[in-house]
Amino acid sequence: MTPLFRRKAAAGERSVTLIRKSGCHLCDDAERVIEKVCGELGVSWEQKDIADDRALYDQYWEQIPVVLVDGRQHTFWRVDESRLRKELAG
Repeated sequence: MTPLFRRKAAAGERSVTLIRKSGCHLCDDAERVIEKVCGELGVSWEQKDIADDRALYDQYWEQIPVVLVDGRQHTFWRVDESRLRKELAG
């Protein structure tokens, strides 16, 4: 039987992916915010460069930086620290 609700994942079970490209100042800004928030909350995160992945390039090239939380798009262009913190902690 499938439950009607899903348990909210704990911070340590969450994951964040920053999709970026080199030389992007907004990507550098996003990295700093992600590093800070994820570090404080104990959330794992990774970076992926659109130059290394054609599918990511095709999907996100106009929106970078893009932040995925648990594989779903959370935001793009600018990362709001409090919004990301709320998503990961809430």
